[in-house]
Amino acid sequence: MTIDPIHILEQLVRINSVNAFYPGGPGEGGLADFVENFWNTHGIENRRQNVLPGRDNVIAELPGMDTKRRLLLEAHMDTVSVAGMTIPPFDPKISQGKLYGRGSCDTKAGLACMMAAVANAKQQGVIPKSSILVASVIDEEFSCLGVKKLCETLEATAAIVAEPTELKTVVASKGVLRWRIIAKGKQAHSSKVHLGINAIEHMGHLLVALQDYHRSLAEIQHPLLGCATGNVGLIEGGVQVNFVPDRCAIQIDRRLLPQEKLEEVLSGYQAVVDTVSRAIPGSDFEMESPMLYDAGLETPADAQIARLSCRVLDEMGYSDQVEGVAYGSDGTQIRALGIETIIFGPGSIDQAHTECEFVDIQQVRAAFEYYQRMIQEF
Repeated sequence: MTIDPIHILEQLVRINSVNAFYPGGPGEGGLADFVENFWNTHGIENRRQNVLPGRDNVIAELPGMDTKRRLLLEAHMDTVSVAGMTIPPFDPKISQGKLYGRGSCDTKAGLACMMAAVANAKQQGVIPKSSILVASVIDEEFSCLGVKKLCETLEATAAIVAEPTELKTVVASKGVLRWRIIAKGKQAHSSKVHLGINAIEHMGHLLVALQDYHRSLAEIQHPLLGCATGNVGLIEGGVQVNFVPDRCAIQIDRRLLPQEKLEEVLSGYQAVVDTVSRAIPGSDFEMESPMLYDAGLETPADAQIARLSCRVLDEMGYSDQVEGVAYGSDGTQIRALGIETIIFGPGSIDQAHTECEFVDIQQVRAAFEYYQRMIQEF
């Protein structure tokens, strides 16, 4: 009897695994227990890998004919917050060919397909050409601590990372860099502004310069990802309206192309800051160290895992072309080890993190078939 990925997905959605770094989030403990029990039930060797107190990765392995070759299937167990959702987040409902619930799209559908495919292979006595690792990891939605822990001891030939790609083979994704720039001034009473230095006004000059600089990023192009982008997403400053503000801070979100280097990106912004500093008397800006850095991902289109993925999808009646996506994933950490890595899964990123998150059931079943074939043919 074939193991049904939809049944597994329903059970995964019922378990609240909102990231523990979000207010009220319980973390992935309950889901890790379920995944561990699933592997034990199906006689598949597995182990837990502690990352944080009460938050473990779960790693299963199905031995292959060539134990020196390993295909990693990786998916994150955590979800974003349920705040603002207009549907019951943990009560999976099926309607008009869609399954609704938090995490249904991002990325419990991918995880369910991986689990079902590996368990089905075990049940049918299939011995894959290469050993198959399935890693269910924590904390992708906040700081990627789960995959970083996994990578400390990871040995794999190739990897498929589950994210909603609409059943397309993704070989490139943008990275992200986030940091703060502080404008420092001098506080004074607002009736005697000449005694102070207005940090907000100085930041205003820098914001205009950054707007022009971000427009110029259109010149940095990638054939699959388009252009690099920058966005000032947060600003704070001042104490109260009758003070000359002595501080103003902005946070920048910079989406990186795989060919961009961290040092070069930061030096470009430093040049903008220095230009404004020279032009505005009394200004004082500080670029803080990055709060988040995740490089872009790029795997050659002719890599074995990418070519196999495209062939399998073509034989299934789907696109045989490689694609790029603007969002990030755990894949960048795995690719940094030199492991050929692609991103693949059912669902669309347009439904991830939404107030009525859902995944297309037909895509889930297709992804299940895809993973079955990849397990057997890699």
